[in-house]
Amino acid sequence: MKKLLNRLYANRYFLLFIMLFAYVSSIYDRISAEGELNVYTFTPDAFIYSLINVAILFPIILFFIRRWQKSDVFSTQEILKIFGSSIVSFVLIMLMLGLVMALVYGGVERNFGGKRLPLEIISSGLDGLIYGSFFLAYYYYQKDKKHQIQLATYHHALSESKINQLKTQLNPHFLFNNLNILDQLIEEDKDKASEFLNKFAEIYRYVLLASDKEIVPFEEELVFAKQYFNLIQHKYGNAYQLNIESNNGIGFIAPLTLQLLIENAVKHNLGTAEHPVVIAISVADKITVSNTLNLKKNSKTLSGRALNNLKEQYRLLTKKTIGIHQSADAFWVTIPFIHPSHK
Repeated sequence: MKKLLNRLYANRYFLLFIMLFAYVSSIYDRISAEGELNVYTFTPDAFIYSLINVAILFPIILFFIRRWQKSDVFSTQEILKIFGSSIVSFVLIMLMLGLVMALVYGGVERNFGGKRLPLEIISSGLDGLIYGSFFLAYYYYQKDKKHQIQLATYHHALSESKINQLKTQLNPHFLFNNLNILDQLIEEDKDKASEFLNKFAEIYRYVLLASDKEIVPFEEELVFAKQYFNLIQHKYGNAYQLNIESNNGIGFIAPLTLQLLIENAVKHNLGTAEHPVVIAISVADKITVSNTLNLKKNSKTLSGRALNNLKEQYRLLTKKTIGIHQSADAFWVTIPFIHPSHK
């Protein structure tokens, strides 16, 4: 009941318009029919009857919208199908209700005899066309408005994500650490130094290419995650370990998703050779990225801005959300696959 009242309140201006229109229409019809003004002209019985019609018509339209409209993209063919079916159903329901009332009060001949039946059909059809047009116009206006808000929110989240990616690329601490590793490898093992440099270049090439994309194939992201983790191992050795339980995932994900989650695990957890932090990527109908917990003393919350940003992107891209979970000894995030039809 509370939910219904909230919905009525949210659409109060549209409902007020419908009520005013119905009342003014009832007054106009009586003036046209009688050619004069009197007390009867302003009585609300015809107005109440119109509201009853509306209370029947609007749920019928909503039923067909939910049944037949499969996407957020407006289709003229779908709208005509929904509108036509709604009008026909409304007319039939009104005739059935009228027939039941006529049978109860013994007025079948009076209400449906002669020209009354076609007049009733035309009257109900016109009511359906008028009020149904109002409802559809308002419904699709609200739907488009909501879509525009979601689109603006997504672009804001995407812009913030790009800024974070650029900061990562230019982060002096990150570059300094990796250049130090490269400098050490040049002295110790030139072959390893060359391999490290090639991996380093591939990482930044991928980041630059993926920065302007909304989604990337999961296989590409997984390859990039492995390359990124190899850099981590050059720095930390076996203090952090990566296990991939399956690589058969087919679909798309937001760029740098796996990299962000791996980085999150390394950033917040202290790993050692004796007690490594184990990061696992498992793939089924969803992607799960988990890690064992050994939180650093100065670690901030695990569900910070980066994860919230990622969560918002997936909600807008898939109408689903990522799952963020934590137990006493583990932290894991579940990511839904993005398929082309959900773009």
